[in-house]
Amino acid sequence: MLTEKMPINPPTSYKPNPNLKRVKKGLVVINTGNGKGKTTAGFGMMLRAWGRGMDTMAVQFIKNEKSKYGEQMAAEKLGIEVIPSGRGFSWTSKDLSEDEAMAQHGWEVAKEKIESDEYDVIMLDEITYPIMWGWINVDDVLKTIANKPEMLNLIITGRDADPKLVETADLVTEMKEIKHPYTDQGIPAQKGVEF
Repeated sequence: MLTEKMPINPPTSYKPNPNLKRVKKGLVVINTGNGKGKTTAGFGMMLRAWGRGMDTMAVQFIKNEKSKYGEQMAAEKLGIEVIPSGRGFSWTSKDLSEDEAMAQHGWEVAKEKIESDEYDVIMLDEITYPIMWGWINVDDVLKTIANKPEMLNLIITGRDADPKLVETADLVTEMKEIKHPYTDQGIPAQKGVEF
C-alpha cells in the first residue's frame, strides 16, 4: 500500500517560492531508486524534447550493444541517436575487465557528446552502476557536468546515484518499488513493458 496519499481537496491558493528566479538553464535530472521506470522516464523526457525539435541522444552504459530494446528501436525510427556501451547484465559477466573497458569507452563518448554543444538533451542511462563500481570516476563526471554547455539538459539514470551527483542535480526523482510482477507473481519481463 502507498504510505503517502494525495490530499482529497486540491489546494485553493498557491504562493510561489519568494526566491523563484525566472532563469532558464539546462538541468541535471537524476532518476534513481529501486523501482522500475528510470530509463523509461528518461526516454519520455527525450521524446518530449524531440517533439519540440530539440536535438537529443543517449549513451546506455550496461545495455548490450547487440540487443535491441524497445526504446532503442523507437529511437532509431525517430532518428534519435542511442549508443549502447555495455555487455548486458554485468553481474553475470565472466570478465569484468571488458565490462569496465566498455563503460570507460562509453564515458569518453558521452564526454565528447556533452562537450560538442550539439545537443539539447543527453541521457546517461544506467551510468550510476559503473560509477558505483569505480569504473568511472565520479569527480570526472562532476567536472564534466560543471563545464557542460549552459542550456544542455543531462539525464542520469540508475540505482544508487552517488550522493555527490544528487547534490549537484537540479531534479532528483527516486523510483520506489511497491509491487513487482516477477517477485510477487513470477511473471517474467515482457516485450514492450520491460524491454
